[in-house]
Amino acid sequence: MSSSKRIGLIVPSSNSVMEVDFYRNLPKNITLHVARMYLYDTTVAGEEEMLDVHFPKALSDLATVVPDAVVFGCTSAGALRGNAYDAELCKRITDVAKCPSVSVIASARKATERLKLKKIAVITPYIEALNQRIKASLEDDGVEVVAIHGLGIDHNHSIGMVEPEEIHQFTMEKVKGLAIDGVFLSCTNFRAMEVYKDLQEELGVPVITSNQVALESALEVF
Repeated sequence: MSSSKRIGLIVPSSNSVMEVDFYRNLPKNITLHVARMYLYDTTVAGEEEMLDVHFPKALSDLATVVPDAVVFGCTSAGALRGNAYDAELCKRITDVAKCPSVSVIASARKATERLKLKKIAVITPYIEALNQRIKASLEDDGVEVVAIHGLGIDHNHSIGMVEPEEIHQFTMEKVKGLAIDGVFLSCTNFRAMEVYKDLQEELGVPVITSNQVALESALEVF
C-alpha cells in the first residue's frame, strides 16, 4: 500500500498560479490533483455562475480520484455569500469527496486567529465589490480591516499575469505606516507567495497569503 497522499484542488479555470505554488511547496509524498470551474470575469456575477453552474461538476469529477483532502481554491468565491455559505460549501465537498475539505477564506480566518491579528490591511487584485465581500468575511470574526486596497482587475487571467514585484510595490505603497499587526494578500491567482517573506521582513508584521494558508490547512489534515 502506497504511503503517498492525494490533495484535490478545485480552482477557477483561468487560475494559473495556485497549483504551481502548491507543487513548489508540497512534500514529496503528496500529489496534487486539480479540477477546474469555468471563470472568465472576476466579478460577483462571474463567481456566482462559477459556484452555481460549474462547481458541482468540478466536484463530482474530482471525487473520482479519491482524494485524501480537498481545497476549495478561490478566496473571493468563498467569501462571496458569507461565512455560513462557505462552511456549507466545505460540507458539500466533504460529503461528495468523502474526505476532509478546507476553503481559502476559512484558512485565512484561521491564520489571523492563530497569529492573534486584530488590525490588518488587505491587498487584493480585485474590484471593489469583491473587496467588500473579503472585508465582511474577515470582520465577521471580530478582526478590524483597517484598509483594503485592490488593483481593480476583473479578468482572472490578467490577475495571474501580475508580477510579484508589482505586488510588492503596491503593498508597500498602501500599507507602510499603517497602525496594523498583520497583512493579508488575498487571491489564489496572485503571485503573492513569491514576495510575502520579503514584505514581512520589511513591514515587521506577519504577512499571510491565500495560497500559503490554504496549503497549511490542507497539510494539517495529514
